[in-house]
Amino acid sequence: MAKKESTFVSMVLTLFIITFVASAALGYLYELTKEPIAASKLAKQNKAIMLVVPEFDNQPVDESYKMEVDGGNLEFFPAKKDGKLVGTAVSTFTNKAFSGSFRIMVGFLPDGTIHNISVLEHKETPGLGDKMQKSKSDWSVQFNGKNPANFKLKVTKDNGDVDAITASTISSRAFCDAVDRAYKAYMEGGKK
Repeated sequence: MAKKESTFVSMVLTLFIITFVASAALGYLYELTKEPIAASKLAKQNKAIMLVVPEFDNQPVDESYKMEVDGGNLEFFPAKKDGKLVGTAVSTFTNKAFSGSFRIMVGFLPDGTIHNISVLEHKETPGLGDKMQKSKSDWSVQFNGKNPANFKLKVTKDNGDVDAITASTISSRAFCDAVDRAYKAYMEGGKK
């Protein structure tokens, strides 16, 4: 059998076939996992809503609305009991975190008082900035029951009312920034 000589055409054809097979496999895997990933995100979002607002009997996700603020979107989820607004969960963000950005869900009572807060996603340093999560520490509990109208959403180092996470002032400031963004948007037009 004679050895076949490599030509430019045969190399391009081989590369094309390999690329086509790899991209088809990647596309197939994407389609296969798209729905489970979306369902998981929705379940996580629903759980966060239930954690941050008082008991409700409507479907806040079905009544949600968005507002563009500071170059990003905030999403509002009104929670109602017997047709009356009992709270609103706000999915908010900050770009001032130590590791770039993160998202949290803040639950407000109709008067603007913070009911509870849940971390949705972050990339903060394990053992330091990740203490904003309730599973790591009770740091975020200090916001519960506080109304930002008379509670300064800044760390004490910046003349605010929030005790920073030890050795993680940047993450604490970013958390306050995200809560403040949600509060201002809620009070300026996010109440529906």
